[in-house]
Amino acid sequence: MIKPIFQKVLILINGSESSIHAAQYGILMAKLYRCTLKAVYVVDTATLKQLTLSKFFVAEESSEYEESLTADGKRYLTYVSNLATAKGIKMETELLQGGIWSETIRAADEFGANLILLGGVEKYSVEDDTLRESHKRILENAVCSVLSVTEPQIEQLYKLV
Repeated sequence: MIKPIFQKVLILINGSESSIHAAQYGILMAKLYRCTLKAVYVVDTATLKQLTLSKFFVAEESSEYEESLTADGKRYLTYVSNLATAKGIKMETELLQGGIWSETIRAADEFGANLILLGGVEKYSVEDDTLRESHKRILENAVCSVLSVTEPQIEQLYKLV
C-alpha cells in the first residue's frame, strides 16, 4: 500500500498575510489528507546579532527588538493554532530563535516533514529581502518538498470548509 505523500507538513509563520494564508492552506490540507501540522515562527536572532555587531543597533535596542519579535511570534502562533482548532484540526506550534532558513530546515528535519509551506513573497519592499533570501535558502537546503502558497482564494476556501 502506498502511503500518502504529505503526512507531516511544516508551516513557516512570519506574521505576513501570506504566511497566514500558508497556514490556512495547511489546515485545508490536513482536513482533506489527514496530515499532521506544525507551525513555526523564527525570531531572527542571527540578523539581530549582525545588526548589533555592525553598530546599527546597540545591545539594548537589539534586546528590546528581540523581545518584541518574540511577543509577535507567540501571538501569531496562537492565532494560527486557533484557526486550526476552529476547523477541528490539531496543530503543533513552536517558537524558535536563530537564522530563519536554518531553523526552519532543522525544525522540518526534527519533525520529519514531507512538505514545508511558505507564504508567497508579497510585492517588493526592502523588508522582503531577508524573507526572499530565507525562502531561497530553504529551497536549496530542504530535504523535503517546499511549496510557496500563492492561492488567491485561500481565505474563501478556508471559510467554506
